[in-house]
Amino acid sequence: MQLEIRQTKDGSNTLYVPALNEHYHSVHGALQESQHVFIKHGLEHVLHLKRDIKILEVGFGTGLNAILTYPFALAQKAFIQYDTLEKFPLEMAVVEQLHFDKVILNPELQDVFLQMHQASWNDPVEIIPYFTLQKIHETLEEFVPPRAYYDLIYFDAFAPEKQPELWSDEMFAKLYQATRPGGVLVTYCAKGSFKRSLKAAGFEVEALPGPPGKREMTRGLKPVE
Repeated sequence: MQLEIRQTKDGSNTLYVPALNEHYHSVHGALQESQHVFIKHGLEHVLHLKRDIKILEVGFGTGLNAILTYPFALAQKAFIQYDTLEKFPLEMAVVEQLHFDKVILNPELQDVFLQMHQASWNDPVEIIPYFTLQKIHETLEEFVPPRAYYDLIYFDAFAPEKQPELWSDEMFAKLYQATRPGGVLVTYCAKGSFKRSLKAAGFEVEALPGPPGKREMTRGLKPVE
């Protein structure tokens, strides 16, 4: 798959896929989008409730969400199990040019970032004692998750018009079953059809202020039984 590295408005890089006419992250700011959607309204929300967190990410992609999650485990000694789905991993030559350490302003993270991308597939890899990464070489359609297992889901697939198969009622029913009671799903998307699918699956839906360039984002909560 042909990819182009492009700089977004906050100085961080993203990837552009000409075949899909789609970017991996928001052109208004890749770093800002991930921090706002997945960290602020996802990870920080869950960390207020518990310190042992199981995360499922739909779309490992560039690894930006993973490298932004890692410092929370390191600084707060929160135990994080990070499972991430990716059927089409990036080549290391591309990964090395993303340079997220420069915009995160922590050069030490570059080695961790590369370690994450070099980690073996389909096996848990301990990055540090508080952070275990398991990259799963499957699509969401292929993935069979354990029931009521994950505290937090980062839903970071390409947009619904680009990957409609991942935004179906069936997929969100699967993710609802995989989420523990009280767990949440967060995503940048705020389309009405998507919210209806979340509700149909059983999630309580919250519309939250979006990152730069987007009016809203979405958080789905699985009610406590």
